[in-house]
Amino acid sequence: MHIDRETIENRSTDAVFERGRNYRDERRVQQLDRFDNLVTATVSGSNLYDVTVEFDGKRIDTRCTCPYDGSGDCKHVVAVLLDIAANPPQDESDRVEAVLDDVSTDDLRKFVCDALAKHPELRDQFLARFGDDYKSVDDYREEIAQLLEQHADPVVFEAIDFSRFFEIAEQYRDRNRYLAAATVYRAVFEEVDEKYNWIDGAYDHYAQTIQTALDGYTDCVLATNPTPEEFDTYAGVLEARATIEPRINDEQFWRALDHLEERYE
Repeated sequence: MHIDRETIENRSTDAVFERGRNYRDERRVQQLDRFDNLVTATVSGSNLYDVTVEFDGKRIDTRCTCPYDGSGDCKHVVAVLLDIAANPPQDESDRVEAVLDDVSTDDLRKFVCDALAKHPELRDQFLARFGDDYKSVDDYREEIAQLLEQHADPVVFEAIDFSRFFEIAEQYRDRNRYLAAATVYRAVFEEVDEKYNWIDGAYDHYAQTIQTALDGYTDCVLATNPTPEEFDTYAGVLEARATIEPRINDEQFWRALDHLEERYE
C-alpha cells in the first residue's frame, strides 16, 4: 500500500488539496484503520464524515459520506490519503487470520450470530450475500424513511449517507440476484423522491443519490433479460415516479425511462 503526495495532488483540485492538507495538519482525521487493502477513517468537518479508501494494485477507489460533488477527491479523502502516505496504518488482517485458524466452528458461529444480532446493518449485508430471500420495496422504503426522519429538524439540511443500501444492492449483484438488487435501488429512488420536500440543503447529493439508484435499477432490470411484459412492469415503476405529484424530480425519471427503453430496444 503505497501512495505519495504527487499522486494525491493529481487526484484533486489545487484548492481542495490545500483544504485537505489543512484538515490533516489540524488532526481532523480520526479512527484510521486498515484491513488488508481497505482503509476506513472518520474525518471531522462541519459533521463527522466516513471515508473509505481501497487499494487495488495501481487503482485507488475512494468514497466519502460528505456531499461534495466537484472534480476529483474531496478534502476529507485528501486528508486521509495524506495521513496514509505519511504514516501507513498497520494491517490488522494478518492478526485476524491468525486467530481464525484457532477458532472452532461453534465459537465462530456464536460470534457471528452475536454480531448480527447487535448490528442490523451488518445483518442486512450478511443476508444479501448468503441468504435466499430478500426484503420487499416497502421494507427498504420504511428503513430509508426512518433515516430521513432521524435527520429532519424539522427539515433535512445535511447529506445523509445511503451507502449501506447501495452496498446491499452490490452484494446481490455479485451473486447475479438482479431482481433483489433492483428492489433496493427502487426503494432508494422512490423514498428519497417521496420525501424530497423535506430536503433544504445538499441538493446535489440527493439528486446524485437518486441518479445512482436509477442507474443501478436500469442495469439490473436489463440484466434479467425481461420479456416484453416484464419490461413494461419495470418501466412502469419509472413512469409512475415521473408522473406523481408534486413533480420535483420528474425530468430525472423521464430521462431514466428513455435510457432504459433505448437500451432494451
